[in-house]
Amino acid sequence: MEKYVLENLDVYNLSNEIADEIWNIVINWNFLAQDTVGKQIIRSSDSIAANIAEGYGRYFFKENRQFCFYSRGSILETKTWLKKAKSRNLITEEQYTSLFSKLEIIHLKLNAYMKFIGKKATSEPMN
Repeated sequence: MEKYVLENLDVYNLSNEIADEIWNIVINWNFLAQDTVGKQIIRSSDSIAANIAEGYGRYFFKENRQFCFYSRGSILETKTWLKKAKSRNLITEEQYTSLFSKLEIIHLKLNAYMKFIGKKATSEPMN
């Protein structure tokens, strides 16, 4: 039995959920909005879970942690694109508040996960 399972990480699952939620909003935008803000926010939100997964697949905790730093950057980038989407009237205030709040939770959970793996960041492999 595996000690660590990616699909058991709340931060990973929540990251996938918010990326899908953002996708489902953006597909209803007009072409210009999709081609500019839409592509960027989809890429940055998809990157949150993707970097968690890539780091998880690395052999050492230190490498895993490095990819979590990338994921954290993607959270902040996604927040920026959300602000732009709101200011350009592409999303409602309610959508903005909900998505921003979910990103805050993901950010906190990612920091906790990074703290956990940071304590284990030795030359020992994960599995």
